[in-house]
Amino acid sequence: MAICKQCGKSSGFFDVSGGRCFECRTTLEKDSTASRERLLQAIRLGPDPVLVEKQNLDSALASIVLTTESAHDLPIIERLEIITAECVLGMNIFNDIGSALRDLVGGRNETYQVKLREARKTVLGELKREAHQLGANAVVGVDLDYSEISGGGKSMLFLVASGTAVRLAEPIV
Repeated sequence: MAICKQCGKSSGFFDVSGGRCFECRTTLEKDSTASRERLLQAIRLGPDPVLVEKQNLDSALASIVLTTESAHDLPIIERLEIITAECVLGMNIFNDIGSALRDLVGGRNETYQVKLREARKTVLGELKREAHQLGANAVVGVDLDYSEISGGGKSMLFLVASGTAVRLAEPIV
């Protein structure tokens, strides 16, 4: 007797092929055919409209982000609004233990560095998105404020980004 590795059912030795019984092989073939059909349908329909919209938004958000109010040849025609973005990242207990050991022996703490980099990218992306929603094409006076929330067995990183959404004059071509 042979046992199907997928369902565990006993079958005759010659009824099991590739470690699977006839029923499991049939189900697997149907699933593969359905997956192939979905893929072919997606190819026939063209690009996913949600993905296209995200790519368009990403290219529109490639705006100017400065930590200063002005720069050479930065023609601000309108200051729209002060905007902010926040991000709170929790550290798990294993990261806390590793960080405590790194603090004891000294050196760079890569775990915190990765978390801080992730938080910075998140808040700057949200800041750009908010500016774009207001009709701005730049954010000036950007300030990043980092903080740690700890106590009660919790350790979290908190980052706030703020800036002024502005509209720049269209470049002369």
